[in-house]
Parts: sequence; C-alpha cells; structure tokens
Amino acid sequence: MIGADQLLVYEDRWFDKPTDTAEARGHLQALRGRTHTLVTAVLCQRGEQRLWHHIARPRLTMRSFSDAFLAAYLLAEGLAVTGSVGGYRLEGLGVHLFDRVEGEHAAILGLPLLPLLGFLRQNGTVLG
Repeated sequence: MIGADQLLVYEDRWFDKPTDTAEARGHLQALRGRTHTLVTAVLCQRGEQRLWHHIARPRLTMRSFSDAFLAAYLLAEGLAVTGSVGGYRLEGLGVHLFDRVEGEHAAILGLPLLPLLGFLRQNGTVLG
C-alpha cells in the first residue's frame, strides 16, 4: 500500500483544507506576503509493516496580492479551494498567488514522486 498526505505550516500554525470559501479567504489572507512550508509525507506499507517513508518540505512564498485579486481568485476557483491545504492549487490559478516556490513540484501537489520512484526502483517494483 502507498499512502500520502500533506499539511501546511506557517510559524506555529497548521493549516488543513478549508471547509468553505470564507475559510479559504482567511487562510490566504494569513499567508499573503509570507513564506510557508508544505509538509508532504509518503509511506509504503505491506500489511502492518512499514517498508519506507519520506517527508518533503517544500517552501512557498506568497506575494502581497490585493484584496480585489483575492476576491477574483476565489470567485474563479469556487469550491475547488476547499480541496487543497491553504486554499490554493498550484497546478491551477493558485500559481498566481506566489513569488517563489522551492521544492519538488510533485511534492507540492501532494506526493513526493521522485523519492517514491527511487524506492520502488530500488525494490524492483518498477524498472530501473
């Protein structure tokens, strides 16, 4: 079994997926102009035995966007903002929220793919 999950950390606060667009607005206002970390973990397990795990910590810096931009972004994205931690999808319009992105793109999207593929190749699960 392969499982993965992600949370967003800014200072000492953890962000999960917002429950609605109002909560997404609050998340984005709190993160605006600041750098946060996405903690993204992947685990390979057979039965009760953990075979391997990896934690990636990409860092993202949001730009200081205007309230008008935020309103337009939330209107365009609609309920899609409730599907991702922080209220944004980097693979969609959310990329416009950022000045700087550091880390593996796949890990930012929710799965540290390069380390996972390395483990699977090492164990003969996929061709090397």
